[in-house]
Amino acid sequence: TLSVIFAGGKKDSSVDNSLLDVQEKGVFVLGLDDSFPPLGFRDESNNIVGYDIDLATEACNRLGLKLTCQPIDWAAKEQELNTGKIDCIWNGFTMTPEREEALCFSKPYLDNAQVVIVKTASGYKTLADLAGKKVGLQAGSSAADALESSAEFKKSLKSVVEFKDNLTAFMDLEIGGVDAVIMDMVVGNYSIKTTGKPFTVLSENLSTEKYGIGFRKGDVALRDAFQKVLDEMAADGTVAKISNKWFDKDISVIGK
Repeated sequence: TLSVIFAGGKKDSSVDNSLLDVQEKGVFVLGLDDSFPPLGFRDESNNIVGYDIDLATEACNRLGLKLTCQPIDWAAKEQELNTGKIDCIWNGFTMTPEREEALCFSKPYLDNAQVVIVKTASGYKTLADLAGKKVGLQAGSSAADALESSAEFKKSLKSVVEFKDNLTAFMDLEIGGVDAVIMDMVVGNYSIKTTGKPFTVLSENLSTEKYGIGFRKGDVALRDAFQKVLDEMAADGTVAKISNKWFDKDISVIGK
């Protein structure tokens, strides 16, 4: 590689070769939870598709890179990034002060909120209605963070059940294992729309947030290259087209 090697074989950490290293490989590895529709998930043919995947595919094309989608355990996502197994986390990844401290983020590309979803027939209308009930969420997700931040609401619950992914949480809600599920608004709305399941999103949300692309702390050159291309894609209408495909409207916040 073009990295500067010092005695003892140590890379010079003051030199940022993140973009050069990826260009040399010719491959950009995107880490994701592959059951997170509509941002990154598997279609009927088991291909990984989604809004984030379309954005990443186009960005990679413009940068002359081949995109590889690498499913990861969401609870160990930062570890996968830091060991170099993946080049970024790009999958409805919520920007939080802790994560921004530990990683190098793009600018936000989508607004989101953490919402509570219930069975429509349950009659639950407010967070207060869920006192003494069981609530499910994905382990290691920002839903878990949002619940921690809503101390009163958390205290009112009977129990919190952690699931590996949102699809499993939804299935448990359907069979009555839990009374409600906390998840990303973008994911919840899409799942309700596409499955036609009798679920309702409560109007009170737990927190509002933004999605960004997380790179390793020192990988500023790589982050900047992708940011520049995304800004160009927003300016030429490509982002709006991708957003319309998945959400029936342009909900992107790139360059806005």
